[in-house]
Amino acid sequence: MSDPTRWTVASDIKAVVQRRWDEGLLLRAFAEGHPFPHIEVPLRAPSAVDLGDHFDAARSWSEQIRRGSRDGRAYDLIEGTTGGRIAGRTRLPQRAVVMGFEQAWTLLGTGTDAVAYREMIESASSLPLAQEWALGHPIAAIGLRSEWQQVLAAYRWLDENRGSGQYVRQVNAPGVDTKLIERRRVVLAGMLGVPAGAAPFLRALGLAEKPVTVRLRFDPAVFGLPPHISEAIFRANELQEWKVVPRTALIVENEISFLSVPIPDGGVVLWGKGFDVEESASLRWLAGASVTYWGDLDTHGFAILDRVRAHLPGVQSVLMDRETLLAHEGLWGLEVKPTNALLSRLDQDEVSLYRDLVADRYGRTVRLEQERIDWDWVLERLSKTGKPDISSVSVSVSVSADAVSTHSWIPQIP
Repeated sequence: MSDPTRWTVASDIKAVVQRRWDEGLLLRAFAEGHPFPHIEVPLRAPSAVDLGDHFDAARSWSEQIRRGSRDGRAYDLIEGTTGGRIAGRTRLPQRAVVMGFEQAWTLLGTGTDAVAYREMIESASSLPLAQEWALGHPIAAIGLRSEWQQVLAAYRWLDENRGSGQYVRQVNAPGVDTKLIERRRVVLAGMLGVPAGAAPFLRALGLAEKPVTVRLRFDPAVFGLPPHISEAIFRANELQEWKVVPRTALIVENEISFLSVPIPDGGVVLWGKGFDVEESASLRWLAGASVTYWGDLDTHGFAILDRVRAHLPGVQSVLMDRETLLAHEGLWGLEVKPTNALLSRLDQDEVSLYRDLVADRYGRTVRLEQERIDWDWVLERLSKTGKPDISSVSVSVSVSADAVSTHSWIPQIP
């Protein structure tokens, strides 16, 4: 005797066909004009003993299976004889068979989607790579049906303008704008055979990326500008070529700290805007300067310091020492996602404190953000950096620590 709750129901049959749909097999075969892939589902049906013990349940089961077939429009039923001396011989469904696309669409309620998909494939016939993508991703393609023509137009424009150096904003394909290209970048990348990341996508297609800019506060004399101009934004690649020779450089992680540093006579204060520290640290005219880095006193602050030293090996740290950390215990916070990166460019004292932070020596994920440090304490320590005092600080760069842990350049401690 079997458990009636384990007998196959109509939804079980549908689930088998649904899996074929979700895999894209049915859609692809339909769109390409291939024969329907025969689907047969064995049924867990009442046994001869069940007919005696659960006759009413067995009859109800048979009726619901037959109703589910919708008179053969959703699936065909192959029946067999069950029973014997006790319950009598009774014909019951033994297997459900889906024999064609129309039955599958009726069972799943996907006829409209299937026809739309076939039309999408046909409309991409002149764009083989786009069509190939749609055939390889049927379900994803169906989700694009309301804007399929715009996606194809975007693909065509991007493909035809490879290596043009244009900005995506210059797209003039019908119905296409930058928002659509950004929204469907992963799909377009798959069609075009390029990386899907925002910057790699543009780079691989030879299109223009948004330029990296650097914000500066400065003594106008440094750049030969009129005396009433003390702040400007330059493209990083253009600033790279400017012939300036600062004596010292202070790289600062926090924007407000960057703004608070006084502009020295003949000096420059520079903000790196987030994780663009590499753009700032790689400026060739910093190579001859005495460079100091001031970052948050947490694991990521040390990770950024390590990254800066990849470009400027002689950079010194300031306000990232154990004394500063312990003197501001009441202002500690929590570092949400600390790193345990192996940092090879820290000096002995920095390594010691970094390891203590990683090991939670002073508490769980302790951090001291630089904007929490007493400003008099800051000025006193800054005045001791390098050979000149704070009035000769020439460059200040603001860098974001938040992005550091997501970059693969940091190897993990075993």
